[in-house]
Amino acid sequence: MNYEYYNPRKAALDAARELLTGAAKSAMSAGTLPEAELPDFIVEIPGDVKNGDIASNLAMAGARAFHRAPRQIAQAIVDRLDLTGSPFDRVEIAGPGFINLFLGQAWFTDVLRAACSVAEYGRTRTGEGKRYNVEFVSANPTGPMHMGNARGGALGDCLAACLDWAGYDVTREFYINDAGNQIQKFGKSLAIRYLQLYKGEEAVPLPEECYQGADIVERAKEFAAVHGDSFVDRDFEELKQALIDDALPKNIAGLQRDLGKYRIEYDVWFHESDLHKSGAVDEVIQLLMDKGACYRAEDGAILYRSAQYAARYGVANKKKTDDGSEEEAKDEVLVRANGIPTYFAADIAYHYNKLKVRGFDRAIDVWGADHHGHVARMKGAMDAVGLDGSRLDVVLMQMVNLMRDGKPVRMSKRTGKAITLTDLLDEVPIDSARFFFNQRESSSTLDFDLDLAVRNDSENPVYYVQYAHARICSVLKKLESEGITFAGADAVDASVLTDPTEQALLRMLSAFPAEIAAAAEKYDPARITRFVIDLATGFHRFYNACRILDAEPAVQQARIALCLAVRGVIRNVLTMFKVTVPESM
Repeated sequence: MNYEYYNPRKAALDAARELLTGAAKSAMSAGTLPEAELPDFIVEIPGDVKNGDIASNLAMAGARAFHRAPRQIAQAIVDRLDLTGSPFDRVEIAGPGFINLFLGQAWFTDVLRAACSVAEYGRTRTGEGKRYNVEFVSANPTGPMHMGNARGGALGDCLAACLDWAGYDVTREFYINDAGNQIQKFGKSLAIRYLQLYKGEEAVPLPEECYQGADIVERAKEFAAVHGDSFVDRDFEELKQALIDDALPKNIAGLQRDLGKYRIEYDVWFHESDLHKSGAVDEVIQLLMDKGACYRAEDGAILYRSAQYAARYGVANKKKTDDGSEEEAKDEVLVRANGIPTYFAADIAYHYNKLKVRGFDRAIDVWGADHHGHVARMKGAMDAVGLDGSRLDVVLMQMVNLMRDGKPVRMSKRTGKAITLTDLLDEVPIDSARFFFNQRESSSTLDFDLDLAVRNDSENPVYYVQYAHARICSVLKKLESEGITFAGADAVDASVLTDPTEQALLRMLSAFPAEIAAAAEKYDPARITRFVIDLATGFHRFYNACRILDAEPAVQQARIALCLAVRGVIRNVLTMFKVTVPESM
């Protein structure tokens, strides 16, 4: 059997559905069930193995179609089941008519052989032929990255890894907001800080709406170190542009450097400015005008009928009224009266580029939860330009609470400001950061325990998983030193693995490819983090319960295969998530 891309649980579920469908049709042909259209029915893995490895509600679902009691239907189907050559060795009828199928030892042997022999066991072809774009972090290049970017980076990168392992063609992308109001504000802030160096802060005060960070002062000083006071008497717009041209590439390079340190490598760094330079923004606005989704106001501005298109996906952004209450924003400005497009216009053009121009089957954006109001209007805008807004998926990510000694940490000791990504990575191992940020679903607020993240003991979950891998490496080295070698996967027989801890490991190993596929489908890489913690726990229990060195030869070989399989799966998870895989600790 070729075990490449083998997904044991999916194979078992598919086999069960085919068997049950065939048996039901056979019962109809034999007359033990009346002729009827086979109803939709569920085939699933029950929570308790006492209820079988696969359970189906076919008999209950068919009660109306067959006009029989569910248990009678179940009996008629079971009587026609032929398990020969199938993964199952027995079947039972339970409760009101559930049909429960039990997997045979041959299936468990296939699981063990696959997991211990296929280097990238867990990879499937679930998403084969589908091109997905995952855009994440996309922090403004006007300042350092914060905790939300740290979580978004780990989440987006690990989600992309899950999609890749599930067979999707994945592009990791960073959208650089290097145009628009925030860049003009960036330039103004730099220009004022530059002038302050020569004229003083009282002579050139910094408005409250400008960027106040120390990084702005640093960039202004760097510019002054090269150009001196030669720009002091220049036109302010000229000074502003010169500072943008100098500082922006440095900030973008800093983003790339810091994210690289975080082990994130993007396939595409997409510049917003390119959309404006290429005319893509103007083209999309014209397209919206042609489709009647936009209209020109009396002052010359172009407005977009936002609520009309967003309604399919929920409520679009709300706006404050004069009395402080909120009301839904009906129409939104895409081009201001002065002819300058808004950020929203560029955002529509950007997503149009992803879905139409570059032809991705799906675009996935990882955003902070404070952007929830933007989701419906962005999806609606894709409908408005003639695309299907459901091809855009947004993963909303809740905030991170940094904790130390059980209390929130709000400020950086080094800068006196909010803690940045680089602050975090100076204090916490990268392995811990990437692992911790993927321990909970994106929709849950995350408490990041700084004390736990630096501990080198089993309380630290990433250390716990890494230690399981290192322990297996140690076991295998010990066996090798005793002259005991692995005879190969083909010689393994899982039927000799009868200890409950062995059975538990086999079932967990069988679930790994399906877990990756589910993590990709649900955009939830945290389920893989939880899975590998459970697998490490399962291995430690097995290690404490079962001997390998002095076991009977067939059992010994099967247990070696089990060690190799668990080691391989742990290695694959940690490698997927770009966490180091130590062989000794």
